[in-house]
Amino acid sequence: MKVLITGTSKGIGRAIAQKFLSCGHEVTGFDVLPAAIRNERYFHVQTDIYAGELPEIGGVEILINNAGVQDSGRDIDVNLKGSIRITEKYALQKNIKSVLFIASSSARTGAEFPEYAASKGGMVAYMKNVALRVAKYGANSNSLSPGGVKTALNDHVMNDPKLWQKVMDETLLKKWAEPEEIAEWAYFLTVINRSMTAQDILVDNGEDAKANFIW
Repeated sequence: MKVLITGTSKGIGRAIAQKFLSCGHEVTGFDVLPAAIRNERYFHVQTDIYAGELPEIGGVEILINNAGVQDSGRDIDVNLKGSIRITEKYALQKNIKSVLFIASSSARTGAEFPEYAASKGGMVAYMKNVALRVAKYGANSNSLSPGGVKTALNDHVMNDPKLWQKVMDETLLKKWAEPEEIAEWAYFLTVINRSMTAQDILVDNGEDAKANFIW
C-alpha cells in the first residue's frame, strides 16, 4: 500500500516507517531532518508540516500523523495544526483506507507540558472528526496514545536514575515501551484493523491505571 508518515527521521516515526517497509509497503516520509532510512521503497520529503511546502502526492492509502515537538513553543502549531494540515491535504480522498494519529497519554491525563497536552488532546478530538468524514470511503480513523516510550526525546528522564525510579513507580508493569512496539500497534490499527474507528488506544504500561489505596 501507499503510506505517508510524518516525523520519520527518528524515534517512533522511524520505527513505524521501518515496520511498513519490512512488510513490503511503499512509504513516503516527511521530516524537518534529512532522511534516516535507506530503502528503494522509501521516499523522503524534508519539510515542516506546519509551515513548509507540501508536495502533491496522489493516492495515499494510509496516513500516519506522527511528527511532533514537546515544550517547544510550537507544540500546538506543529502537533495539532500541522497534523490537521497534512490530513486535510492527503487523507480526504477515495483511495484512503486508514488515518492514524500518534497522540499521547497526556491527552487523557493532562500530566505534561501544558501546550503539549493541549495539542495531543486536540489531536484526539480532531481524529474523531476525521472518522466522520472518511467513513464514506470505507476508511477508519483512530489515534494511538503512548505513555512513556524509550526515545531520545526522553533521555532526560531515562539517564537520571532517580527520575527513572520515580517514573517506574508510576507504572504497573515497571517499564516503558520500545518504539518498535508502538510501530506494531500502528501497523495493526491501519492495516489489520477494518472495523474499529473513532477510537483512542492507550498503551502506557498501566500508568493511567495506577492507584494506591490508602487506609
